[in-house]
Amino acid sequence: MSIKGIDVSYHQGAIDWERVKASGYQFAMLHAGYGDNTVDAQFQRNASECNRIGLPIGAYWFCYAFSPEKAVREADGCLNTISGYRLDYPVCYDIEQASADYVEKQGVSFTPGLARSVVKNFCDRVEAKGYYAMFYSNRSFFNTYLGSELAKRYAFWYARYTDQFDGTDCGIWQYSSTGSVPGISGNVDLDLGYIDYPSVIKKAGLNHLSGSASAPAPSPAPSQQYITYVIQPGDTLSGIAQRYGTTTSALSSLNGISNPDRIYAGNTLKVPESGTAGAQYYTIRSGDTLSGIAQQYGTTVGALTRLNSISDPDRIYAGTRIRIR
Repeated sequence: MSIKGIDVSYHQGAIDWERVKASGYQFAMLHAGYGDNTVDAQFQRNASECNRIGLPIGAYWFCYAFSPEKAVREADGCLNTISGYRLDYPVCYDIEQASADYVEKQGVSFTPGLARSVVKNFCDRVEAKGYYAMFYSNRSFFNTYLGSELAKRYAFWYARYTDQFDGTDCGIWQYSSTGSVPGISGNVDLDLGYIDYPSVIKKAGLNHLSGSASAPAPSPAPSQQYITYVIQPGDTLSGIAQRYGTTTSALSSLNGISNPDRIYAGNTLKVPESGTAGAQYYTIRSGDTLSGIAQQYGTTVGALTRLNSISDPDRIYAGTRIRIR
């Protein structure tokens, strides 16, 4: 069994996901970000669009950790970023030579022991939060720093650009970085999946999916008891809580935040609907503009940007739920 997939980041720009899916691609691994809290500029749009059209996704986070503790912080940044979206594929830690080069520049010796330790701490944190953990690397880095024992413990996404698969034990094989995919400008990484991760993850009840669910939901279920809010620069958890009529403790509990003084711009928060009685909401659709939504509901762009802390009214994403009044 092999399942056609791709992996993308902000480098691919604005993707036409409906064309991608229509071309026969069955999953996508989305770059969510890197380091402690830097979110990929296209992740929210990519995740929202894929959820909307029912294309299964996973997420990957690039490693810049130079200690086990920093790897845990990177995992928390990743989990905060992806928490508002449906993931039917694993949450992956991308570790490769650029990771080692960065660590060496910090004055820390990058050793096989450190490499294995940061992968283990990231993946363990992901598992502790109820997600399916994976790590990514290429053949040279894997052989030099990681080794097969790590791949026996966690799912492995293997990169080697060749026409012939070499039989390495892995769940996903990234076989090209120069693919051409309808709906995407420029080169695209191409992948083959060898494990039916949506079935495995769903059956195990991981990624906060129900084991009895029969099919991926294209968008957040209407019955959910929270809305989503993208944290803006300068936001505080107490300020967000006050704006939506809830409490800091309620937001911390719902989002698994251990330190309410540490939230990161670009991450997505779940906000209890019970704290917003009488409010009206709208889920952005493909092709919507903020001015069009404002006209439809008899309000203004300024009112919508203030109510939802939207910094750029020209950048809104399908699948995002905003407050109208």
